[in-house]
Amino acid sequence: MKSVDILNLDLRSLATFIAVLDESSVSRAAVRLGVSQSAVSHTLDRLRLAFGDPLFVKSGRGIVPTEYALRTGPHIRHLLDDLRTLPSGPPFDPATAEFTFTIAANDYQRDLLLPGLVKILREQAPGIHLQVIPSGIPNPDMLRKEACDLVISPHAPEATDIMQRGLMADRIVVFYDPNMREAPVGMDDYMKADHITVLFSAGEKPGLDSTLDTRGVQRRSMVTVSNFSGLPELLRGTSMLASAPERMSTQLMRDFAYVPLPFEYNPFTLLMLWHRRHQTDPAHRWVRNQVNSVAATMNGLND
Repeated sequence: MKSVDILNLDLRSLATFIAVLDESSVSRAAVRLGVSQSAVSHTLDRLRLAFGDPLFVKSGRGIVPTEYALRTGPHIRHLLDDLRTLPSGPPFDPATAEFTFTIAANDYQRDLLLPGLVKILREQAPGIHLQVIPSGIPNPDMLRKEACDLVISPHAPEATDIMQRGLMADRIVVFYDPNMREAPVGMDDYMKADHITVLFSAGEKPGLDSTLDTRGVQRRSMVTVSNFSGLPELLRGTSMLASAPERMSTQLMRDFAYVPLPFEYNPFTLLMLWHRRHQTDPAHRWVRNQVNSVAATMNGLND
């Protein structure tokens, strides 16, 4: 950036740059920012002069960032995030606060933790509305682009701008219908059985199957579902097996018996993930603390 132009750039211009970088579209960036396309185009012209680079060039029917824009983007994003953490406004009061808080969680995490959070919100913060969306295998952009405020997942994206806190430990066990079969005994029995498996997104192989691949074996998956909610009715009345988190034995899978996996597979930690821009925000921090307190009452990791 030319030093003579630094003070001529306002924060809205930098925010416009990030919006266009994220959306790869002037029109979508305009919708996201709530301004006209011409306003975004005018701001880009100013930025091009200041940076001495085209920043975005046409590619087919869309636009793509230049190498300079890709290298500069993380620095500008970091600057804007730091500025957002500056304290402002009156102290947070949950009793009078009014806003919608969005949590991304798959059905296992949702049913395990969020009923307790809803109870707290109704009692202490009736003006905070909770919106829950599926997380799948989360990626950093869910939080960077503010598709959600918080993610609850055992999968932590590798990104320095994503903060995390451990909530509780769990392990994968083998569920079965005791009315239809005996408990599987050993690896041979497990591998001979038909299985119901969970695949959250296309192309994402479950960690359990990746571990079995290293042993040179594969489960015989007869049914694949996109979330854990599909397991009970499909497992009931069959001799199939379903490998799922042990804590589901108190909720979704409470009608079934279970045994440990017949092979070594590491336990996992359920994590709470958020973007660093919200690290010191008092409202966001209050909600995070309530989620953590719910987990703590369930003998989770209270770190």
